[in-house]
Amino acid sequence: MKRSRKVFSWIAGIVLALVVVLLIVVATFDWNRMKPFIGDKVSQAIGRPFAINGELTVDWQRDRSGGWPGSWLPWPEFTARDISIANPKWATQPQFAHLDALRFRLSLLPLLAHRIDVPTLQLVHPTADLERDKSGRASWDFTLPESTAPSAWKLQLGTIGFDQGLLTLDDAASRVKLKLVVEPLQAAIPYDQIVAQQSSAAREEAGKTLGAAAKKALASGDAGPGPDKARSSIAYQFGWTAEGSYQDSPLKGHGKTGAVLALQDTTAPFPLQADVRIGDSRIALVGTLTDPLHLGALDVRLWLSGSSMARLYPITGITLPDTPPYATEGHLKAELHRGGSHYSYQNFRGRVGGSDLAGNLVFVTGGKRPKLSGDVHSKLLQFADLAPLIGADSNAGKMQRGDASPQPADKLLPVEPFRTDRWQAMDADVTFTGARIVRGAALPIDSLATHLVMNNGALYLDPLTFGLAGGSVRSNITLDGSRTPMRGLLKLDARHLRLKQLFPTFEPMRTSFGEINGDAALDAQGNSIAALLGSANGELKLLMNDGAISKTLLETAGLNVGNIVIGKLFGDRTVQINCAAADMAASNGLFDMRLFVFDTDDAVIDVTGTVNFANEKLDLDVKPHTKGFRVFSLRSPLYVRGTLKNPNVGVQAGPLLARGAGAVALGVVAAPAAALLALVAPSHGDAGDNTCRAVLQQLRSSGKMMPAGKPAAKVRK
Repeated sequence: MKRSRKVFSWIAGIVLALVVVLLIVVATFDWNRMKPFIGDKVSQAIGRPFAINGELTVDWQRDRSGGWPGSWLPWPEFTARDISIANPKWATQPQFAHLDALRFRLSLLPLLAHRIDVPTLQLVHPTADLERDKSGRASWDFTLPESTAPSAWKLQLGTIGFDQGLLTLDDAASRVKLKLVVEPLQAAIPYDQIVAQQSSAAREEAGKTLGAAAKKALASGDAGPGPDKARSSIAYQFGWTAEGSYQDSPLKGHGKTGAVLALQDTTAPFPLQADVRIGDSRIALVGTLTDPLHLGALDVRLWLSGSSMARLYPITGITLPDTPPYATEGHLKAELHRGGSHYSYQNFRGRVGGSDLAGNLVFVTGGKRPKLSGDVHSKLLQFADLAPLIGADSNAGKMQRGDASPQPADKLLPVEPFRTDRWQAMDADVTFTGARIVRGAALPIDSLATHLVMNNGALYLDPLTFGLAGGSVRSNITLDGSRTPMRGLLKLDARHLRLKQLFPTFEPMRTSFGEINGDAALDAQGNSIAALLGSANGELKLLMNDGAISKTLLETAGLNVGNIVIGKLFGDRTVQINCAAADMAASNGLFDMRLFVFDTDDAVIDVTGTVNFANEKLDLDVKPHTKGFRVFSLRSPLYVRGTLKNPNVGVQAGPLLARGAGAVALGVVAAPAAALLALVAPSHGDAGDNTCRAVLQQLRSSGKMMPAGKPAAKVRK
């Protein structure tokens, strides 16, 4: 036992003696003699010149804020002044970084275990010039020496502090130029005060851009991190400003940060605040970063606003649709890893145009392609806010959201190309529901729901459904952007659209039991709505029974050609329609009227000819077959020529039509009439009659319109 105590005493004595010797060496050694050695070793390690141009000194300091033994034992604090690191030879600036001084404390005992323990590191007036050329060479990529054997020494950094500094960035590869200045604040600002200031600023911005409704939407709830005593005790001590350009768009921003970055304590939050404008997109955040050494976790309140969500793509890499001006607020939590990161935008809310928007989204990187998933919903969606999705908004709207393809003045169909190159940048699986859609007071759409899937450049809306006028419109849409030109597939069916609900302000429809039913199946190619319809193949069928129509009604619905034709036939009066039936076949964008008939009490109107969506040309003949001698204005047929945007409707020259219903060749109308009978829907719970069944059965069996003076017999549903 005595022998063991002696051995232990010898070991303790030797260790103590080594520590004493080490302390004496550290205290008395002229460290300036080590500068050439340190400069040479560091230069070899980083592959470029490194130099300590000023003095290298050591002081002894006690860490009064720490625990035992640092609180009562002095520790060596090294100061290296005027440090410079050179840039690689290809860079335009000679110097990569400069420090007026570098201060760091060193723990002595860990040196015995081959561990360099630096509890604190302080950067004094740092400046850095960062460059990357078009080939991808970056000045911040250091050429480290290759080594097959692991080093016996390990470095451990505790916290990094900094003060006033300057950083410039010239990134030719990403087309980014930036100048960032960091300065100490006059007084520390608490976290809660920063949150309140940024919230107020973001909501005021939303109010200026979108009106009071947007400001109210952002203020309607708490989208940020919940109450946290640790976070509330955090203070911001430095401010920063940034100015430059991002991909040729002007960039300007400001923000605040903490003063000490903890590298080893993964629970110590580092406060961040930023308010940045890139072009007309504004990104603001307030929150914390933890475990920065491993790019650990980001927890911030995030505000986004701008002229169109699509303009966030160059900034975030997330493919978003073209939209009207927007503003959102939510809680962003991110787990940041070099191999792949996970971003969660939780409980966000906001406005897009005149519509509200809310939901949860997740964006994951690191796989074959990044993926966006989640759910988005709207309580009240303005129909006009959907127009930018297909390029159907005005040229003024396109200009505001930065689109470079204005709509030609003589074209009706949107020519703006879909951004299919962005579809291949990521995948998506997002559900969207709109509880109520409004297109003015005269044409409300009940609801909208869709499941959007994007996979390897192909976009699927499966399904896309509308609740409309007491009925439903269900469709499946595929747009394969991985092909050039893009291929589009559409399958649609509309069922039980009640006329009295479809046109609630049109008095003659108030007592109507009529419905609209229809089917469409199209296969097309092209990168815009105009190109897709201009190459479409397939068919379209539509049936309407027991309704009413007028020139004014069609003007309200935006049917330019229809209101001109009805005005020529009937003037401004309202006309009761027993049945309207259409069967069109499409081939390379040419829609042929296999059957297009309106049956009214006064006449049967037969429309023949084609609509060419490839060039938007109209070539139609409108032949009214009067019932008796009551409507003299229907004696002559009409022609419809011109374009969809500028139709030309006139009276055909030639002999007058014979009074009475005209005969139609049986072989021409029998098949379309039989096909349309399938759209005569069964009873929908009312006692109304469906006259379309009688009209179509008459056409199928005899090939003739209804006899003059004998309206179609009502058939009970």
